[in-house]
Amino acid sequence: MFWLLAILAYLLGSLSFAILLSRLTGNPDPRMSGSGNAGATNMLRLAGKKLAILTLLGDLCKGLLPVLIAGVAGLSLQDQAWIGVCAVIGHLFPLYFRFRGGKGVATAAGMLMGLYPPAALLAVCAWLLTFYLTRTSSLAALIATPLTLPLLAWQEPAALLPMSTLTALIVWRHRGNLRDLFAGRERHF
Repeated sequence: MFWLLAILAYLLGSLSFAILLSRLTGNPDPRMSGSGNAGATNMLRLAGKKLAILTLLGDLCKGLLPVLIAGVAGLSLQDQAWIGVCAVIGHLFPLYFRFRGGKGVATAAGMLMGLYPPAALLAVCAWLLTFYLTRTSSLAALIATPLTLPLLAWQEPAALLPMSTLTALIVWRHRGNLRDLFAGRERHF
């Protein structure tokens, strides 16, 4: 059951709502415009609030649903977390879009909502506060994601290894943003 759900999570994660919504509405491919990222933040820049919110909701759900299904199927918390990681990997490297996807933050948030809602709440609050203070989405993601690890280590240690792996993937996907942040040329809202 684990491997079947892991494959299904990857395939669901491979659905890029930013790309699909852009195609449906005649907007530019988010991978070719703005920041070049297929995610909600770039959709806000390119297509406005409505499509950005739809992208965000779609990306959250594709992280949440596989974890909930794995929980209903009776899989352990650690297995649920690994299945959530598979959904995020699908978002990062989507099968349907030549393996060029987004950065995985919203999909990871959805995964956390299904695994341990207090960690998701902590991440959302940290993201919102950082974004409010800096107006920089990438910095908000780079602060919010690792902040969940101590809480998980304390409350849900079975999810710590999968979430640590996921944090490393998200930081790696933001490596260009890190260079821009250190050079003082990162995009702000």
